[in-house]
Amino acid sequence: MNAFKAGERQLSPAARLGLSILVALFLGACVSTTTTPGGNIESQSAAAKEKKRQNAAALNVQLGIAYLHQNNLPLAKEKLDKAMKEEPRNPSVHSALALLYDRMGKPAQADQEFREALRLAPHDPDTLNNYAVYLCRTGRTDEGVKYFLDAANNALYSTPAAAFTNAGVCLRAAKRYDQATVQFQRALSVRPNFAEAAYQLVDTDFTLGAVKDARAQLDRYLSAFDATPDLLLIGVRIARAQGDRLAAERFSRRLRVDFPSSEQVRLLSELDRNPG
Repeated sequence: MNAFKAGERQLSPAARLGLSILVALFLGACVSTTTTPGGNIESQSAAAKEKKRQNAAALNVQLGIAYLHQNNLPLAKEKLDKAMKEEPRNPSVHSALALLYDRMGKPAQADQEFREALRLAPHDPDTLNNYAVYLCRTGRTDEGVKYFLDAANNALYSTPAAAFTNAGVCLRAAKRYDQATVQFQRALSVRPNFAEAAYQLVDTDFTLGAVKDARAQLDRYLSAFDATPDLLLIGVRIARAQGDRLAAERFSRRLRVDFPSSEQVRLLSELDRNPG
């Protein structure tokens, strides 16, 4: 990611959209309680202050994550520290701080914040998924897979296929290929058109030298669902490994025509220059 210059005006359009929504919520919380008939004015005022504090914390989390994505760690920390003062028991604040500490190279603090987020909201699927990514990336495979599967089996999680696939990628990174394959297959059983799971399954077979199985899985997927640049590029590699020049050319032409600006087209050009 590009470095982010100081100053809140340079947030990305997506971050500005999120900011606008949060500002609207913040303003809504500031409506005077004198317009509400009946009720206890003091309790209404306390509720309004609490709502205002919650919205301020949410705003600072949004800003902190936006700065984190832009790699502006000092501003990200400033915003998330403010959010912590406003809502110290908000799991989203702790989860965001965990991501920040991870980026800062402070694993102990990151782990502590993730665990605090899960203590406060033990079944929050996004926190489960984020912690799992962190665990897998730091070599704690079994723990990471457990949290991915917890997320996948959580009724509140809207993309279980992605969690199963992530579990498979985590296992594959640890060279536990048979277990990884099981997770990719689980992802496809939940969502048959999930291209990332299909690609991971095909690429795992190809990497292990099971070229025939990789080709069969690829052809089966592409006969039913749309191609992606990753699947077409692996198709070129598989076909060339099989000596199937016509199929290799077909995959190559389709990749160049359908996805001319993709990174995979650049990789294909490198593959053409260095076929070995």
